[in-house]
Amino acid sequence: MESIWRRTADLPRFAPLEGDLKTDVLIIGGGLAGLLCAYWLDRAGADCALVEADRICGGVTGNTTAKLTFQHGLIYARLLREFGPERARLYLEANRAALGKYRELCRDIDCDFQEQDSYVYALTDRRKLDRELEALERLGFPAEFVKAPPLPMATAGAVKFPKQAQFHPLKFAAAIAKGLRIYEHTKVLELGPGTAVTDRGTVRAERIVIATHFPLLNKHGGYFLKLYQSRSYVLALENAQEAGGMYVDEGEKGLSFRDYKGLLLLGGGGCRTGKRGGGWWELEDFAREHYPQANIAARWATQDCVTLDGVPYVGPCSRGTEGLYVVTGFNKWGMTSSMAAALALADRLQGKENPYTALFDPSRRALRPQLAVNAWESAVGLLTPTVPRCPHMGCALKYNAQEHSWDCPCHGSRFGEDGRLIDNPATDDKQM
Repeated sequence: MESIWRRTADLPRFAPLEGDLKTDVLIIGGGLAGLLCAYWLDRAGADCALVEADRICGGVTGNTTAKLTFQHGLIYARLLREFGPERARLYLEANRAALGKYRELCRDIDCDFQEQDSYVYALTDRRKLDRELEALERLGFPAEFVKAPPLPMATAGAVKFPKQAQFHPLKFAAAIAKGLRIYEHTKVLELGPGTAVTDRGTVRAERIVIATHFPLLNKHGGYFLKLYQSRSYVLALENAQEAGGMYVDEGEKGLSFRDYKGLLLLGGGGCRTGKRGGGWWELEDFAREHYPQANIAARWATQDCVTLDGVPYVGPCSRGTEGLYVVTGFNKWGMTSSMAAALALADRLQGKENPYTALFDPSRRALRPQLAVNAWESAVGLLTPTVPRCPHMGCALKYNAQEHSWDCPCHGSRFGEDGRLIDNPATDDKQM
């Protein structure tokens, strides 16, 4: 179970930290968001270091479908309705600027960058597409309606964003990581004011950025209630009809399609981590029906942090934790959102004004329906009288038969059958 990105990339290796370290900015987490934060700070001449518990890009970055787009589902109608035109426009502009930065950087990076049109399709309800098109017209973006997108099943149409892009995420990450001060196999054990204690030494920093996918801290910011994690699956198919663009269903549990060097990447089968979903079985059934001549060249799964309102949390961890910042909650659109987040946070750490600071503020209003759902799932997990338990907050783990893992339905931590930690926010192996 290895993604095609991991099979075809050569990531640089970095030595672990040996002894204590002092730096102005410490970034914890070597996924694309952490690397981009370090990259922009380094380019600005800031004193910055990054620590990673394992290898860089060892988590979600290596398992994405790697779409670069500011079409994040049918998000703009909802943002317009819930936040108004100003914040909806800021979200569009932040992610459009992020795509522009990728275009700029990828001119000099061999990472299979390719311009592609992006589509969000609906299977039955065209009214959702019409509402999105109306919202985009209000925001001044020229999206298009496509009546019959070339997909293997019938649809009600699609909303098209022209001139978006796709790339090879690990080839890109390998290029930007070169020259950065990175320490791999260096696990943070404890955080204090201006201090990160690792298994290799203590790092003192004026500002610390937690870019570990799901924040490590339970005590501050309420992220255990403000986030949940979603699991989704991918098949790379040989001898399947090309998609000719990037497609995603408007429904949360729908399918996605994109091409890569003769392969069709079919994604879907998702569910809240720790719950039962369609997984690879659902994708295999779809492939047998619609691509009967296809062979499975690779399969993998990924995990996404989902916020209460669909907008990432980027900024101070909480109002009471001076000098501590988070980058999290990319809502299944981690590639473009990582760039938008890194640009906004790098400006903030340098004392520069950034137009998107308030948009991404982690301390914005949290009273939303998803908060009650997250609280309920946590309560059920805590009260379920079974073992094994998750060491993060003590929730009962559920066995994932497809991936042979133990998954936490409360906050998304995952463990191997041997109890070894796979995905955070837990920091220790599971309890038996």
